Amino acid sequence: MSGVGLALRLGVDFVAGVVVGVGIGLLLDWWLGSSPAMLIVFFLLGAAAGTFNVFRTASGQGGAVGFKQAREAAKDEESEERGPDERGPDKRG
Repeated sequence: MSGVGLALRLGVDFVAGVVVGVGIGLLLDWWLGSSPAMLIVFFLLGAAAGTFNVFRTASGQGGAVGFKQAREAAKDEESEERGPDERGPDKRG
């Protein structure tokens, strides 16, 4: 992924989390009549979710579910980048 594409994805990931959080907070405030309590709570939750998504994308965990699967996916990508000489005679790739 190019630098501009990665930067755009990171920005969209964060903003999407905040927008979804604010939307849920506004709907709950309207439904419960508790303005602005739910807006504040879900804004913070949305910002946390957006930050977590940015962290996952920037650290290369991408769309993998869970940290173990992400680590295994990264190892697979790393072994694909190596040539056959570097894998050794017993490993097939």
